[in-house]
Amino acid sequence: MAKPRASRISQARLVDDLKLAAKRGDRTALSLALDQMRTLAHSPRYWEKYLSLLSNPLARLVDLLVIKQGDRIAFQKGWKLPRPQPAKPKAPKGAKARAVGRRRASTAEQPSLFEA
Repeated sequence: MAKPRASRISQARLVDDLKLAAKRGDRTALSLALDQMRTLAHSPRYWEKYLSLLSNPLARLVDLLVIKQGDRIAFQKGWKLPRPQPAKPKAPKGAKARAVGRRRASTAEQPSLFEA
């Protein structure tokens, strides 16, 4: 039985390239890191490596801004977010005005702190 091939992409080197690009604005390092991240993100074989790479904040930022692969991987793995709850119905304008009026009346009944 053949052994699965190891990825030639080093996570440590990829993170170093991202740090170099962040510090110095090195476009070459950024393009190398992006290319390697795309390779990991777009091949199902390396999803686990890619998900572990996303524990780094720089890699997560690149994923969110450039690759946008996290949602696709989650969908293909069957991970689902809870459905958003519907918004609460708004109160009619008359009820809102009455509530504001009630609040004003209660503040008028309170004695002033500055009159002593």
